[in-house]
Parts: sequence; structure tokens; C-alpha cells
Amino acid sequence: MVRLPGGTFRMGSDVHYPEEAPAHLVAVDGFWIDRFPVTNADFAHFVAATGYVTLAERQPRPEDYPGADPALLVPASLVFRQPGQAGTDDWTRWWHLVPGADWRHPQGPDSTIDGRADHPVVHVALADAEAYARWQGKELPTEAEWEYAARGGLDGAAFAWGDTLVPDGIHRANTWQGRFPVENLAEDGHVGTSPVAAFPANGHGLYDMIGNVWEWTADWYRADHAATAGKPCCLPRNPRGGSEAESRDLAAGDRLPRKVLKGGSHLCAPSYCRRYRPAARQPQTVDTSSVHIGFRCIRRSPAP
Repeated sequence: MVRLPGGTFRMGSDVHYPEEAPAHLVAVDGFWIDRFPVTNADFAHFVAATGYVTLAERQPRPEDYPGADPALLVPASLVFRQPGQAGTDDWTRWWHLVPGADWRHPQGPDSTIDGRADHPVVHVALADAEAYARWQGKELPTEAEWEYAARGGLDGAAFAWGDTLVPDGIHRANTWQGRFPVENLAEDGHVGTSPVAAFPANGHGLYDMIGNVWEWTADWYRADHAATAGKPCCLPRNPRGGSEAESRDLAAGDRLPRKVLKGGSHLCAPSYCRRYRPAARQPQTVDTSSVHIGFRCIRRSPAP
């Protein structure tokens, strides 16, 4: 882990997606944070020690999904598959709920993580990340803590390393190059996830804060930062997100609460999803696991 002293930083952005606004000053207390996302090797140690079974490996309970087709209530997780036709208007063409997909089998039951011990673990839902964190005597970071760490000491920079996505033509994170979702040029050297130390660390010595996999945070999602921005006279300290109730997207018929994901992933492309930035944020229902969601932990108590 890396120890970050407390400090003040500019959270959010006024020039990208509306949910990132308003940009505002925030203070956070010091904490320890994992240098890398939790890897397959890390998670395997946890499972071996505890016998833990992830949500993707469990049979869903019909009472949790009233009205669902019983045929769909099987252990499964979301897997990305490149569609044959261009266009970004229908995400169901590339996201598929695959029975048998889980952290050991990231592309489906016939796949493995052999040779990928140092890749970030994926197909972990919120409860899985929280269970691992408890086992380690840690917890998930708040959105403010995560963003403070991701910025690496740079005030208001677009990316974790500055204001240029590919400085001097050198990729600094695992993202998507080409026409999403049909063309992946892999100019950064990777298709799918990459080893957690494949790209340089940020100014705090932290790896993969941008790209590779989205990361869970402890905060309930709110549509913007307006409620936590505070007033010029009153700097928010250790702010938290919205409430569980307001995190639900009832207008879309989704009754499940949502947490904030941060960091973007290997599926973020300039042509579709420019969320490979510290300010970027995305809501995710707590029961969802996928091939591009992972996590890292923090500790607010003394050194590990």
C-alpha cells in the first residue's frame, strides 16, 4: 500500500460529462491505498482461505428478480464481445450475460485465468469486493478518496499524468484504440485486461488508476456533485455520495441501488466513452459483475 497524506484537491470537471460537474475543492484526510488493483492471484488467496463464492457463481434467487425469465436465473456475468456491425446505439450488441462467466472464467466457462495471475480480478460485484476488503482488514475508498489518489498530485489535469492522452505517442493506460466496438487496434499492446504494472505509475506511485478496469467505490451514486460542492466559505471534508434511495434509477425501471465506479477500463474509447480520467464516474447496480470491473482497497488506520 501507499500512504497518502491528507490534502485539498479539485474534484470533478466542468468540461466533460455533466455528471462530473461542478468542479469543486474538496479536502480529504490521509489514508493508505493499494498500489495496484486486486489481482487474480490476490483474489485466489482470499478464496482459498475463506471458501468465498462470488455472486456470479451463485444461483440468483427468484424473489430478488420478480418477473424475470427463470431460464436467465443461472450463475452468469457480463462479457464483452465485439459485434460484427458498427454503431454505438445499442449496447446489447456487445454486452452479453454469459452463463459460467466468473472471475476464474472471464470470457465464459471455456476460458481460464492461467497466465493472468497479475491481471486485475474481474467479474466481482460490490459484495464480493467488500468481502475481500473485510478479510484484509481494509475497505473500499470513497469517490473523493479514489479521485484524490488517481490525480497523483496534479490539480485539475484531465488525465492521471497530465492533459494529453498519449504524451509523445506513448500510451500511459490500457484503453481502446480504434472504432468502438468493432475495431480494436490495440496500439497500447493489449486486448482485454493487462498486467497491473504494465503502464507507469502516477505521481503517487499508484498503478492502473486509469483504464484497465473500472473500480468500485463505497459511495452511492448521485447524478452530479452539486450537493457536495459546498460554499466558498466551507470546504467539504471527506464528502460522501448520495443516499441509497436516490441512487436508484426508477425512471428507467431499475429498482436496484447503484454505487459509483471510477477510472474507466480497457473498453473506454475516444469515439465512445472518454471516461479514462480521474474525474469520470459511472453508476453501477450493486449486483452487477462484468469483464471490466475490479477494485482496490484502502485503510484509514495506521500502516499495514
